[in-house]
Amino acid sequence: MLAYTVYSEAGGVGKTTLATNLAKAEVRAGRRVLAIDLDTQEASMSHLLDVAEDRNNDQADSLLRHMIDRPRGEFADLIKTSEGIDVVPAHNILEYASKHLRRREEEAADFGESWNPNKQLLRVLREAGVHETYDTLIIDPPASADIKLHNAIHATRHLVIPFEPSGKGYESVQGLDQLVGGLEESLGIEVGVLAVVPNRYKGMNDQDRFLEQLTADGWETQVRFRERSSLLEGCWAEQCTAYRYIETHRDREREHELETLEKFDALADRIREETAVKA
Repeated sequence: MLAYTVYSEAGGVGKTTLATNLAKAEVRAGRRVLAIDLDTQEASMSHLLDVAEDRNNDQADSLLRHMIDRPRGEFADLIKTSEGIDVVPAHNILEYASKHLRRREEEAADFGESWNPNKQLLRVLREAGVHETYDTLIIDPPASADIKLHNAIHATRHLVIPFEPSGKGYESVQGLDQLVGGLEESLGIEVGVLAVVPNRYKGMNDQDRFLEQLTADGWETQVRFRERSSLLEGCWAEQCTAYRYIETHRDREREHELETLEKFDALADRIREETAVKA
């Protein structure tokens, strides 16, 4: 199974739109896809794919409940399907993931048990047979290096990094390089970076300079996305992927938008070729 986490420490770089459209590209390639939304922001993958109806329901089961051994049902019942993508939506209780996971760790310690709070998502997915059921797993965590990110990395072992070619974006990638090294050391696992994806590229000299610096630092940026504000804002308004938006909500085809879809497909193909660490 191909598995990766789409993550950037910088907000507003298109993390969720990238994760969602890569999931759709995988479906279009004939693969079974599970996407997990760990981001409790309202503008999350769950909203974009219109599967967020239970976000505020305190009686609903949630992924975090399964991670702390307090499920209210089967894992399969957490899954909603949108545009062929199976999705585990975010629930607001994820805001308190650190508190609940640490409390569960303390309970286990009281009984002399070993219980790693960073590996509980991996445990839940293995017990549910996700690795045997799906071809691709994509996780969309919040843009913060907290316990949800640690669980996502343990479950996927790979990162895809959206990046805005600017001074701020370049610094975030440099910070992420240090973060990956730190996570490998602290979590005791190898973490692969499958792709660094420039977004909102406008062909400006300064942007080219930052991309050249990235290449010199050893990061490959083979697929670049130009700014497509109209297309992506339309996706958020209609709660769908770019593929569905162009198919359903555009009255005529626009060549530059079709090019964007081709790039999502090309990036998904490239990521499949780059898998380096067994999830």
